[in-house]
Amino acid sequence: MKAFENDAAILAQYVATFEKLGDLRELASERDITEEVFRSLMQGTTEIAWKEWHPQAYETEVSELLKFYQALGLLGRGSTRFPPLYETLLLSYRWSEVDLGRYRLLANKFSLDLSPLSGCIRESSALFSTLRSNGYWQFGRAESDDFDPVCFDFRHRQKNGDCRIVRIDHEDIFCRYHIREVEELAPNFRSLVLDTIQRANSL
Repeated sequence: MKAFENDAAILAQYVATFEKLGDLRELASERDITEEVFRSLMQGTTEIAWKEWHPQAYETEVSELLKFYQALGLLGRGSTRFPPLYETLLLSYRWSEVDLGRYRLLANKFSLDLSPLSGCIRESSALFSTLRSNGYWQFGRAESDDFDPVCFDFRHRQKNGDCRIVRIDHEDIFCRYHIREVEELAPNFRSLVLDTIQRANSL
């Protein structure tokens, strides 16, 4: 494994894996669909409208992090913070949802604040409330079309503020409001990031 000088170098390599491991296309919103594409959609000659995206470096004010936590009902300090490396990622880059092989990373779309991400995390009230009340906080999903949430486990906080990474069965939540861990993806977020970099470099 390559040695990195600092967290910024780690995250630069991590974000670079998005293009190696992921399909950087997403469904086009109405404002992205041209008149020509719309006509094709209506005529049935185009099945679906896609647009290409690329991750972008974008510096967000640290103060927006507190607003992000407040939107999730967290204090945003001590044991109520996301892992520091993830916080730095949020404040440094913008990206759409991306499939990185073993998991999908929820989108942190371009905005002056982090409200698109907090909205995504809270999208399903059943999922959000059940995870939150049991000490899990979603930041991703399982690979492909699986809707199992990938979460930080706040119950197992490490000295450096990092958390173990787990996949939770979504059907148990929606059917019984019950938490069932499917697997541990990594002992912490830093390990998940480094593993993703290693997998991308091995291709």
